[in-house]
Formats: sequence, structure tokens, C-alpha cells
Amino acid sequence: MPHKALILVDLQYDFCPGGALEVARGDETIAVANRVARHFELVVATQDWHPADHGSFAANHEGAEPYQVIDLNGLQQVLWPVHCVQGTRGAAFHDDLTATVTKVFPKGTDATVDSYSGFWDNGKRKPTGLAPWLREQGVRAVYVLGLATDYCVEFTALDACGEGFATFLIEDGCRAVNLVAGDGERAIDDMRSSGVVVVESAQIA
Repeated sequence: MPHKALILVDLQYDFCPGGALEVARGDETIAVANRVARHFELVVATQDWHPADHGSFAANHEGAEPYQVIDLNGLQQVLWPVHCVQGTRGAAFHDDLTATVTKVFPKGTDATVDSYSGFWDNGKRKPTGLAPWLREQGVRAVYVLGLATDYCVEFTALDACGEGFATFLIEDGCRAVNLVAGDGERAIDDMRSSGVVVVESAQIA
């Protein structure tokens, strides 16, 4: 049984250049994903998969602007541009992603709560099923890359640690939103201090 798995976080068009919530140089993560995936028997992907009425979209709050912070059902919420709406091109995985993905875990499907992590929603109210599925496959260690370092990658890696998996961040396979300059570096520091081991793709063989 595979003892390690690769988690590809949100390698979707809306997070790549030209997308609704583009991350600078986000598309550079795709080649890294394709390259390292060859070293894993098990590759899973998370997919932001929002209903059009999602509460995290600024457009769904009268008078609100993107990147404003509000209270959404008891949780602090950054309001985002409309992105990764179910069934749209923006929600699709990038066509250049050639890695063989064993299973996809959708997230952000509940309009009342956002879901950065591939394991849980932001309020830890409902799991995605990723953790028990990985355990069933015999996985003890996970390697994480994708978009974006300071949001979905960070939350996924921290939750992987919290679920008891040895967790590795493939740093050169990530890009950050950086709403505030330095957010990406701070996220990496947070992950490291929480027990995530930071590696480069060249170290994986």
C-alpha cells in the first residue's frame, strides 16, 4: 500500500493568469505537479467548486467590494471575486495538468461557509472525506503543492498535520496571492512552525 500521497491544491483556471482570481505565475505550478507526480502511486486533487450564490463572493453582498473582510456566519471572511463556479471553465483543472489523479475532492460547495482546506471547511464544521480516504489507502505522509500558498495550500497543509500525517510542502510548486506583501513567506513560516517540512521538487525521487 502506498505510504505517501501527493495533494495537488486547486490547479484550476481561475487561479492561473487570466482567471477570475489569478495568482501571479500560478500556471508555473503545473509543470512542477506533472514532474513530481511520477514519483507517487497516489495523487489526489482538491477542487474549489462553488455554487454561484456562495457567501464568499463580494458580488453576493450588496455594496461590498472584493477583498473586504466581513463576518460570514460567525467566521471572518475575505470577500473574493466570483471564481471557480461549478461547471464553469474557470473551475476546470488546467489542461496542461497531465498527472494521473486518483481521486478529486471538491470543496467550497456549501454556500454558507468557505473552504480553503482540502480536509475541512473553514469552520471545521464538515469534513471533505479526504483524511479517512487517505488512511484507508495506507497513507502516512502527504506532499502538498498548488494554489495558493497563503490560503488553500496553507490550510490544507496545516490540516494534514492536524490529522496526523507527516506533511511536506513542495515550495517551488506553490505561488501566493499576496493580498498583503509577504503573505506567501509568512504562510510558509507558519507552516514550518506547525511541523510542515518545506522541500523543493528536486528533492523528490
